[in-house]
Amino acid sequence: MTPAKLSVLLAIALAAPTLAQPPRPIPVKVVVVAMFELGADTGDAPGELQYWVERDHLDLVYPLPAAYHAARMNDSGEMAILTGQGTAHAASTIMALGLDPRFDLSHAYWLIAGIAGGCPEKVSLGSAAWARWVVDGDLGYEIDAREIPPGWPTGYVPLRKMKPFEDPAAPLDGQAYALNKGLADWAFNLTRATTLQDTAHLKEIRGNFDGAAAQKPPFVTMGDELSSSTYWHGKLFDAWAAQWVPYFTGGNGEFATTAMEDTGTLQSLQFLANAGRVDAQRILVLRTVSNFDRQPRGMSAAESLANQRVSKYGAYLPSLESAYTVGHVVVNELLTHWAKYSGTLPNAEPSAPSGP
Repeated sequence: MTPAKLSVLLAIALAAPTLAQPPRPIPVKVVVVAMFELGADTGDAPGELQYWVERDHLDLVYPLPAAYHAARMNDSGEMAILTGQGTAHAASTIMALGLDPRFDLSHAYWLIAGIAGGCPEKVSLGSAAWARWVVDGDLGYEIDAREIPPGWPTGYVPLRKMKPFEDPAAPLDGQAYALNKGLADWAFNLTRATTLQDTAHLKEIRGNFDGAAAQKPPFVTMGDELSSSTYWHGKLFDAWAAQWVPYFTGGNGEFATTAMEDTGTLQSLQFLANAGRVDAQRILVLRTVSNFDRQPRGMSAAESLANQRVSKYGAYLPSLESAYTVGHVVVNELLTHWAKYSGTLPNAEPSAPSGP
């Protein structure tokens, strides 16, 4: 072998390890989790994703064949992901994203930001509620309402129990998620003075509802979520949810909003945290009220349910605006002061009573 050929082979051998090294994962600072979109990501009637894509210029698209939808990013480290509706879509999409080797999510903050039904005792239309607890509303036994025994307040029975709300409560894994309270309080205190959109239309709708908070203009508050893939509606289910949440949280949770996907998202994030892929202490849940979870005065639950359709909710567009307006305050704070928050979590002392 000539010296020249030997030199070429040696150069190739030395270069091979370098060529074989995979690219460095993309560091992600914030992941905004949206659940549904009506059409395209931009340029048409909005769902939960569109305002984030358009206003934060999330123009970098990363296909995710194993997930419901591609991930989108900007060059500031902000990502948004669309899970699809229901806990199954959410769980599988978040797991696919969390295991994708292209992304470093180890220091990312997660902001679940979407619309919800709201309890008129706790929130008004267009309001935004930061959760400390998310409780599953699907795991359990159920008896048809026409066969509920006398004296039972509901046909829902916790798994492994004989009757509704039997003590002691024993939440199964994945049934009650305690979020980072200090982080939630910090987000609330940061956003509590945020002005939310109110309209004559919202005033007209909420005038038909009874409830301690129903007549208030939109506001930012603290309030916990019941997550269920079954879309329930009516004053009796509202009463069930108001008891189900504190039952599974030892009296610490207070029901305010009802949504569909978040226990799926949180379950995957918990497993990803176990694998060292994400930080489970960096998760925020923000739900904004597109509709009340029960019928207005003088209407049956069935009549009211017939009007409950995505994009037809009385506060649909205001709730989308609230989700972006309130959520973006937190996202902007994290990105602007990333040197501070990348290694140290925000924290807050217990907040003052929430409300306007």
